[in-house]
Amino acid sequence: MSTHFDLPITCLITAGKATPENYQQKRDDILGIIRIAAECGVSLVQIREKRLTTKLLYSLVSDSVAITSGTKTRLLVNDRADVAAATDADGVHLTAGSMPTHIVRRCFSLDMLIGVSVHSVEAAVDAARDGADFVIFAPVFATPGKGKPTGLFELADVCRKLAPFPVLALGGIDETNYGAVLDAGASGFAAIRFLNDADRLRQIASELQLRPQ
Repeated sequence: MSTHFDLPITCLITAGKATPENYQQKRDDILGIIRIAAECGVSLVQIREKRLTTKLLYSLVSDSVAITSGTKTRLLVNDRADVAAATDADGVHLTAGSMPTHIVRRCFSLDMLIGVSVHSVEAAVDAARDGADFVIFAPVFATPGKGKPTGLFELADVCRKLAPFPVLALGGIDETNYGAVLDAGASGFAAIRFLNDADRLRQIASELQLRPQ
């Protein structure tokens, strides 16, 4: 798969609130925000619904693929390369607990888009070397339950050392600071709370279209 992205890269991560018990309601909510994301030209959507059974996750991703297919938006599945491959999603997003990047690259389609969560320069370099297409570096700003933020200085250092490899910022990103991470050298940003709101999603998409490249 081509790793070319229009800049800045935006990545909507789903809220992770779906369970087998509330699946029907949350499914509709998730598909609704994905539909808006695709209409707005969001670069990436990551399905991060860890509490679903494999069967329900497969169903949700299949429905999501139907929405993003033929648009600029690429669909990733958190951790589950098998589900991504089975549904023809664009790729997978790997965490520290996932199968190693080089194994995913070797065992699945060479066209599979692979993102990796990292928390240090060393981990980012390793991910790029092992076949990732981009990394998400976090947490840049304070965010509940994610430990001490790295700050913009360390983000800039990672971006500089990996350039031109794509580095996305995550953690506490909102309308007040997304410009700062882009100015620090990030290729884009990912967010959960900030982008899982239809009005803010439309607003940010409009603002980014006006931002000088």
